[in-house]
Amino acid sequence: MFRFFALMIAVVSLSACENIDDISGEPVPIGEFALAHNIVIAPNLVKGPVSRDASKDEWIEAVTKAIDTRFSRYDGDQLYHFGISLEGYVLAQPGIPLVLSPKSALIFKLTVWDDAAGKKLNDEPEQITVLENLDGDTIVGSGLTKSAEEQLQSLSENAAKMIQRYITRQHRQEKWFKRRKELGPKVVETPQTPEATDETLEKVNDDAPAAAAEVEKAQDKVAEAQDVVESETASN
Repeated sequence: MFRFFALMIAVVSLSACENIDDISGEPVPIGEFALAHNIVIAPNLVKGPVSRDASKDEWIEAVTKAIDTRFSRYDGDQLYHFGISLEGYVLAQPGIPLVLSPKSALIFKLTVWDDAAGKKLNDEPEQITVLENLDGDTIVGSGLTKSAEEQLQSLSENAAKMIQRYITRQHRQEKWFKRRKELGPKVVETPQTPEATDETLEKVNDDAPAAAAEVEKAQDKVAEAQDVVESETASN
């Protein structure tokens, strides 16, 4: 317990620049990922020092909703499940501006399950620490400018984004969501014009697997570049 509180004290002295305003529009696919079950529990949730109150049910509802909103946009051909255990939180109270302005934080553990294989993709749960956004309100501490409900929602949305970053990185490095061989090559829909001949369409279908592979490589490069930019932004 002491180690947890020590960690939370260290966390609330930091701030994050996680941009969560990318929820609109079509997402960049993460391989063949599609979310099936999103299970959030909080059996041992600990309230950190000098924190406002929030119930387990409030946390579970907010985090579940944020994850569903972000990941329901993915429509890959393979199903995966999230198991999430909320471990601890701090919802900052008002402090002295620019001198003692605590930040809000959430700590949780994530396990990703492969539905078809019926097994975990990460043998050990990934522990993730989420901080509130750094903006005009929170630069002096969200305890001064936001209600507990607003802090909780912001952290929940950031938690979903951190999960997105984690599984994107794992797919790029470990090919977590690579298309299974038994599914066959992904069909790339190609608009048919009146001038298209049977020979042309046959060639398009023959080239589809290679084209899909090139698209996946390009998506990996985009995701990697995004990680670099966000890491540099956070370090600043």
